[in-house]
Amino acid sequence: MKVLVLGGSGFVSGGMVRTGRARGDEVWMVTRGKRAVAGGGEGVRVLTVDRNDVGGFEAAIAEAGVVWDLVIDCIGFNAEHARQDVAVFGEGRRAKWVVFLSSDFACSPVDRPWRIDETFDRFDTAPYGAGKRAAEEVLLGYRGASGGMGVTVLRPCHIYGPGSLLGCLPLHGRDAELLSRIRRGEELKLLAGGGFLQQPMVVEDLCAMAYGCAGNERARGELFFAAGPEIVESKRFYQVIGDILGMPVRIGEASMGEYLAANPEHRAFCCHRVYDRGKAERAGLPLPGTGLREGLGRHVAWLEGEGMGMQRR
Repeated sequence: MKVLVLGGSGFVSGGMVRTGRARGDEVWMVTRGKRAVAGGGEGVRVLTVDRNDVGGFEAAIAEAGVVWDLVIDCIGFNAEHARQDVAVFGEGRRAKWVVFLSSDFACSPVDRPWRIDETFDRFDTAPYGAGKRAAEEVLLGYRGASGGMGVTVLRPCHIYGPGSLLGCLPLHGRDAELLSRIRRGEELKLLAGGGFLQQPMVVEDLCAMAYGCAGNERARGELFFAAGPEIVESKRFYQVIGDILGMPVRIGEASMGEYLAANPEHRAFCCHRVYDRGKAERAGLPLPGTGLREGLGRHVAWLEGEGMGMQRR
């Protein structure tokens, strides 16, 4: 396929670029040029432009002169970005299929059941989640010509894997010192003592799911949660890291009230994040299948090697 990744130098967008290259696709990417391109950029065609430069973005896409089989938007955060996707790529002008990466943070965490599916219809009001939901509404409302551009929205939960720091829950989310803290025997302070349930997903599995949307008519105009195969307490995530390091992990409890008083926009961390995967399975999408122990083993090995520079010791 001809694939365009909006992003390419970030954690998830970089994974999308690497996945396309590994598949043998012709991979393009849009980047502002502020950070290194995933994998050094070898074999990737780069369009250097800021998507927030509306005219410049449209011109760069037009000048490429390509109709991409798949566009993966990893850097869309609001309704304006979604409208841009429709305006620039819609009706098959420049894309046959667009996959938009939203977030489970679009959903309201208030009085939420422990597990939800895509019919859940209460949404967060914090800026990040509200922006993602506004983008979803634009794209799910897109009704192009019959047989024209397809649109699919994916809502990932916690994503981990090579290319990122480790940690799934405040106060140790994406913690640059996490491995050192565990090795020092430091107590990890987690919201609710790490009792919130999660379905962590390794980044490569999310990438496979995104690529699996292209040309899948059962995914046209649909939204799907993207979640890992295991439901675990958040503290288990950290305990598995300790097992990999051969070190016990001490878990303490951070005050939820104090955390939310200081970070009211982060309510979405303060709930179970468990999602029914039945709709994605029925649509024939490749479901994330990497077990937590295997995925975290790869992540720790990357941090101890290639990703050493991301950590503070």
